[in-house]
Amino acid sequence: MQLAALVGISPTIAAIRSEIEKIADADASVLITGPSGSGKDVVARLLHQKSRRAARPFVALNCAAVPADLLESEMFGHELGAFTGAVKARAGRFEAAHGGTLFLDEVGDMPAAMQAKLLRTLETRVIERVGGMLPIGVDVRVVAATSVDLTAAIAAGRFRADLLYRLDVIHIAMPPLNERPEDVPCLVQHFLSAAARPARFTPAALEALAGLPWPGNVRELKNFVERACIHHGDETIGREALAQLLRGATSPPQPKAAPRPNEIAPPPGVKTPDHGTASLLGPDGVDLKQLLTDLEQAYIREALALSGGTIARCARLLGLQRTTLIEKMRRMQIAVAE
Repeated sequence: MQLAALVGISPTIAAIRSEIEKIADADASVLITGPSGSGKDVVARLLHQKSRRAARPFVALNCAAVPADLLESEMFGHELGAFTGAVKARAGRFEAAHGGTLFLDEVGDMPAAMQAKLLRTLETRVIERVGGMLPIGVDVRVVAATSVDLTAAIAAGRFRADLLYRLDVIHIAMPPLNERPEDVPCLVQHFLSAAARPARFTPAALEALAGLPWPGNVRELKNFVERACIHHGDETIGREALAQLLRGATSPPQPKAAPRPNEIAPPPGVKTPDHGTASLLGPDGVDLKQLLTDLEQAYIREALALSGGTIARCARLLGLQRTTLIEKMRRMQIAVAE
């Protein structure tokens, strides 16, 4: 198995790598916090791969992606006939991870009833399948991750304090990418090395990338590099091509057409090319960070209007997870209706 890569030269990432080396062989639970896309899953895999459990399974479960009524069966398994559709017995994630590591992603979104059952399992190291009577012992190291502020969730009554104490024996906090801009060029080169037809970025383009906010963090940067390689494989990307990629353009800009009635007007400060030139930049250049922030806010506000303020539908319109959208809205001080 290829070793997971926690890429970066920043002091924060160096400290996290050092912490992983110290705690990898411990059986204590680990809680990894940080914004969506910051690399929490990479840390979890590294903890497993550097531990004495590395030869045993690494099993991941996204607690936010499984319907609440199916989560217990996913975690603990079920017996034949335990519920409608249970046509055969099935082992859950705890049993599958026996001897290895169970990674519970987005544990902050776990329903209250499951929180109590997880707490009991962490205390006893024993599970019972849904519809079963016999206790099953499990030897599993639990690594949990969340982008939710669990202290605030406890205060709001959405998360159990005693479960947090069980999960948060060792705490690793992943920073957002905009707090470690010096890591962006390293990450870009890392993602380029995996591309079939890698593009090349000029030093000026890499410097511009390092100055962007990257609200989607490392995941967003990875997707951007993949898009760059698709459109500019084996080519060198400078500032002009970079600006086109960031705006979603895949061909030289065309003269601006008359806006449609319901079309969003460009945010303040966005420069558009003159009819006789292909340049996206004026004589004074462009503030890419502010440009992207303004564009992001404009799309979020229109999606909210089209969805009638419904967060779940708005997230689907934007191709985002609900939790990611809420995080963006809070950071931009856009009122969250739920």
